[in-house]
Amino acid sequence: PDLQPPQRVIAALESSLDHENAHRYQSYQGLPQLREAMAGFYKEHYQVHLSPKTEILPLMGSKEGIMHISMAYLNPGDEVLVPNPGYPTYSAVAKLLGASPRFYDLNSDRKWMPDIMALQKSDLSKVKLMWINYPHMPTGAQADYKTLTELVEFAKRHKILLVNDNPYSFLLSDSPRSLLKVNRAKETCLELNSLSKTFNMAGWRVGMLVGNEEHVNNVLKVKSNMDSGMFYGLQMGAIEAMACSKIWYTSLNSVYEKRRRLIWELAEKMKCTYDRNSAGLFVWAKLPPYFKSEEYVEIALKNHNIFVAPGSIFGSNGEGYIRFSLCASEDKIEEAISRIK
Repeated sequence: PDLQPPQRVIAALESSLDHENAHRYQSYQGLPQLREAMAGFYKEHYQVHLSPKTEILPLMGSKEGIMHISMAYLNPGDEVLVPNPGYPTYSAVAKLLGASPRFYDLNSDRKWMPDIMALQKSDLSKVKLMWINYPHMPTGAQADYKTLTELVEFAKRHKILLVNDNPYSFLLSDSPRSLLKVNRAKETCLELNSLSKTFNMAGWRVGMLVGNEEHVNNVLKVKSNMDSGMFYGLQMGAIEAMACSKIWYTSLNSVYEKRRRLIWELAEKMKCTYDRNSAGLFVWAKLPPYFKSEEYVEIALKNHNIFVAPGSIFGSNGEGYIRFSLCASEDKIEEAISRIK
């Protein structure tokens, strides 16, 4: 994100620098008060109760959690269910570890939801892990609790660890949802979350892993060999971020709502269609039927000096789409609109 974190977060970081413990090694599990804040955050916004002592692991950004979870649960030859389209890191990490990504199809006909019936008809004997990501990147699709419940039941039935990567739930969404709110989801599920998008703290690298004690401990065994704890000041700033009132979320979404309306206007001028009910930091737009994604992006760049991401970089089911980012100012989006004649 191009916006600034809450001022109280920056103030907390600054004031922490003179603390006697500020520049020492920190616990692999984070400060107790950070885990308390994360538990409070989940209780307030998702109505999910977590033990701050055993069910929360602070991370240096949720992206490292993708690697740590994969290292804890995958062996060479195992298979991983990965969304197509989806975040490329899921499959890249699986390959790094000698596991095989198995892509499951998402498409507009199913509103970008997994076809669980089709998955159940396939051979799942080697599948150890399944990634989901709702609100979904790049499409912005939001999964309701009925769908999340079906996914949890599927994972239990086939003894698959189900992980929801959940960094976008507060952005242009009226009802943040957590996979762990599903009844008994902790038995077979983990969830990653992040402060990067919600509080404009991408460079701080602060995220969290939540789930039951056994799963969290298994990941901690990997993480404790990868780093030596998060800097004290970052943790203190994160605590302040999660104490923000609803005013913060309202003001943040006010900015993104204005940008999104302009992006919709730009998409229409570029002869694209889109879903007005999507959430997150992006607008996923369908191209006219006679264009390929990369071809269209090259034309927009060459003819109008406008760059957008081709949908095909997120998987074969992204072909025929482009992804607009909301991390551009209104002035820049208006300038892009003016370039389309």
